[in-house]
Amino acid sequence: MRAEIISVGTELLLGEIVDTNAAFLGRRLAELGVDVYYRQTVGDNQVRLVAAFELALSRADLVLVSGGLGPTMDDITREALAEVLGDRLCLDEGALRQLEAHFTRLGRPMTDNNRRQAYRPSNADFITNRRGTAPGILAHHQGRTIICMPGVPRELETMFEGEVIPRLLRNSNGEKNRVIKSRTLLLTGLGESAAENAIADIIKEQTNPTIAPYAGLGEVRLRLTATAAGAEEALALIHPLEARLRERLGDVIYGVDGDTLEGVVAEKLTNRGLILAVAESCTGGLVSHRLTNIPGSSVFFRQGMIVYSNEAKKELLDVPDEVLEEFGAVSSQVAEAMARGVRLAGDADLGLAITGIAGPGGATPTKPVGLVYLALAYDGDCLVEKHTFSGQREEVKYRASQAALNLLRLHL
Repeated sequence: MRAEIISVGTELLLGEIVDTNAAFLGRRLAELGVDVYYRQTVGDNQVRLVAAFELALSRADLVLVSGGLGPTMDDITREALAEVLGDRLCLDEGALRQLEAHFTRLGRPMTDNNRRQAYRPSNADFITNRRGTAPGILAHHQGRTIICMPGVPRELETMFEGEVIPRLLRNSNGEKNRVIKSRTLLLTGLGESAAENAIADIIKEQTNPTIAPYAGLGEVRLRLTATAAGAEEALALIHPLEARLRERLGDVIYGVDGDTLEGVVAEKLTNRGLILAVAESCTGGLVSHRLTNIPGSSVFFRQGMIVYSNEAKKELLDVPDEVLEEFGAVSSQVAEAMARGVRLAGDADLGLAITGIAGPGGATPTKPVGLVYLALAYDGDCLVEKHTFSGQREEVKYRASQAALNLLRLHL
């Protein structure tokens, strides 16, 4: 079965809201083994919506529509659907009674425009909306199926799960759709092009399952996707490919679907019973923020210091004045002194420090924007790393926090 998703609403085109409905439908259809080849977004204009319907019906077996079923004049999905079907809108008395009962329960009068929600094409059926007032619409046209759902996410999701999926299964004539399953490997410390180059031969060999690299901020995602008759069979296809990638990439892989780098680090610290203290300059507390977002972080996190000025570095971390004067605040020597100082100040097992130039100002000919030094002090020793990150100020700060957490992860 080939599906197409149409999202209706001028607010989507203007960027006023994010289209979470299309993302939800895409995920769920993939899990059901339904291929989504196209997505359209169209504003509240009947001529353009009719054209979108006609295009979708020319190339898809199933057309799923979100939005445009409300009571206001710009909700024109019903009218557009009727035009495409060559049908007329008719008042559904049962739906009208349900609407009236709904407003009676709320103790509010029902305005005339709410009656619009009780109209449907005469040859179409309503789909129950258990979370709102606008029912969905199910229609068949020239061997194609069209399902229109409300645009409110909680209403659409409830309707799709409880009403649409059972209808799709009933209409499959007993033929079971093939299942699409995905598993994502999370990488950090390696860019997208370098990651792809490292596994280029494996990607060239791919058939089923497939590998899709995606670049993120400070990380790369490898999505492994398999198609099979059932979920277990699909996962069985993915497992040997994952093992091969893990053997090739090693510690560059920090987790899988749903993991975060800070969560992985938190688990390692907790399991080893280690206490961490953090000193941050250019990241302004971002590492501490990410770690303390983890429930139960008080078990491993002792304290975080934002030491933005040289005076704070000297007073709070005992960074020697002569080191700051000779090497400057952004240097490997200062990073090491900060890490050792915060470890001592926090009476911690590990001291993690970051100093750098986030930009856009502050650079010199020898110290460009994006230059960051990281240091990790432990048991009398200290690791120091130098990085140069690209991007705007917030991107540099996030990449620096990612690299600092990865330094800690690899040490653990």
